[in-house]
Amino acid sequence: MPESSPQLSVVVPLYNEEENVPDMQSQLTAALAGHDFELIFVDDGSSDATAAKVQKDARVRLLRFPKNSGQSAAMYAGIMAAKGEIIAMLDGDLQNDPADIPSLVKKLDEGFDFVCGYRKKRKDTAFKRVQSRIANAVRSRFIGDGVRDTGCSLKAMRKECRSALLPFNGMHRFIPALIRHSGFRITEVPVNHRPRIHGVSKYTFWSRALRATKDMFGVSWLLSRRVRVEFNEEK
Repeated sequence: MPESSPQLSVVVPLYNEEENVPDMQSQLTAALAGHDFELIFVDDGSSDATAAKVQKDARVRLLRFPKNSGQSAAMYAGIMAAKGEIIAMLDGDLQNDPADIPSLVKKLDEGFDFVCGYRKKRKDTAFKRVQSRIANAVRSRFIGDGVRDTGCSLKAMRKECRSALLPFNGMHRFIPALIRHSGFRITEVPVNHRPRIHGVSKYTFWSRALRATKDMFGVSWLLSRRVRVEFNEEK
């Protein structure tokens, strides 16, 4: 990496996505042309050739976990390792569109600290869309994160927002809640959503629903106990 820090860091967690990595990297590079950026790929203990498919250069960093630790761990590691003033993130399965990143970054110029994409036209099965709609409604009402689609991984934030994050399993679902309740300004923008072409989803309905419900109660408790420390030092 050059000695100077990039303006933008893009974090991409990967787990057994060997077929998607080349296209993902190519699309990211094209979408970010003209930007000062770095790409941070986090290989979450893949058992295939995912890591080997990452083409390294001066703007590409590869973090590798010795074993699979989950999307939250991979996302947190990438965010904390980022050198950019702005940090964007998206899934490595190509359902998020890298071409949407510049519009999210531009939205921050309006005075927001965090921008969350929402999938206006989802390319999932009808069952998955209904499942997601119900889960988002319950979560938003229970936690008050103010976003309609926390399941969309396509997000951008100022690096100061990462101080609000805590490393726990399931964190990636509650990034907006943690950031909003820390006093940062958040907003949403519609983003493109694409069908999965290669690989398979890493979640089942019941595993996702059970974990998300348990995490929701835990995060709700945590937010209710959070304190803000403000003080002036007298001299």
